[in-house]
Amino acid sequence: MGKPILLKLKTLPCTFIERFNRFVALVDVNGEIKRALITNTGRLEEFMIPGRRAFCLPKTGGKTDFVLVAFEDLGGKGAVIDTRTQAKAFERAVELGLVPWLSGCRIKRKEVTVGKSRLDYLFDCPGGEVYAEMKSAVLRGGKRGEYAMYPDCPSTRGQKHIRELISLRKAGRRAMIFFIGAMPGVEKFRAYERGDPEIVRLLMEARKAGVEIHALSISLFPGGEVVVEKPELEIEV
Repeated sequence: MGKPILLKLKTLPCTFIERFNRFVALVDVNGEIKRALITNTGRLEEFMIPGRRAFCLPKTGGKTDFVLVAFEDLGGKGAVIDTRTQAKAFERAVELGLVPWLSGCRIKRKEVTVGKSRLDYLFDCPGGEVYAEMKSAVLRGGKRGEYAMYPDCPSTRGQKHIRELISLRKAGRRAMIFFIGAMPGVEKFRAYERGDPEIVRLLMEARKAGVEIHALSISLFPGGEVVVEKPELEIEV
C-alpha cells in the first residue's frame, strides 16, 4: 500500500440505485435493497449514477441501515463522500503529524461558536490559536482529472463560514479554511466558480485578508483502509 493508514473501516461493497432524498440513498447490498445515510450535502452528481459501485458501512439506529461512505473511483479505490469519515481521517492525520501545514498543532476544540457561525476546529499551534473550517472537495476537474474542487452547488453556509474567517483575520486572529480532496489521483485544489461564484469571490477576498487556505487528499482502499494520498495539494484560488 505504501501510504499512511488513518482509519480501518468494515465497509461492504454495494451498488448505488438512486438518491431517495437529500440524506438517504437506496443501495443494493448482497441483492437486497437498503437505505443508506448520505452525510454530504453536495449534489455529487458525478458519483450518484445508478449502477455505480460503492462502499457502504453498516450502522445501527435511525431509519437507515448503512452509511454511504464512498464511490468506486480511479484504480478501484474509493472517493470518500462521507463527511464524518473525512473528518475522522483528517483528525487522525493531525494526531500522527502527517499534515505539514499544521505541524506541531493539536485540536483544542471542535464545533467552535464564532459570531453567528460554528467553525469546525480551534487548533493550538506553536504560534498561537488557529480558527479553522473544513470543507469537502469531491468534484473532479481538469483535463486529467487532477483537480479536487469545491463547491459543486451554491452554499450559503459556506459563504457565511468564509465571511467569519475573514472577520477573524481582520481582528488579528489566525484563520484557516482547508479542503479534503477525498479522491484518488488529485494533485491540486481549485474553487469551482460554476458551483458558486460568490464562494470563489470570498475565497479570493479571504486570501488577500490573510486567511490561510490549504488542502490534502485521502482515498479509501477496497479493504476499508482510509489513507493519505497527498498531505498538501497545490492551491488555485
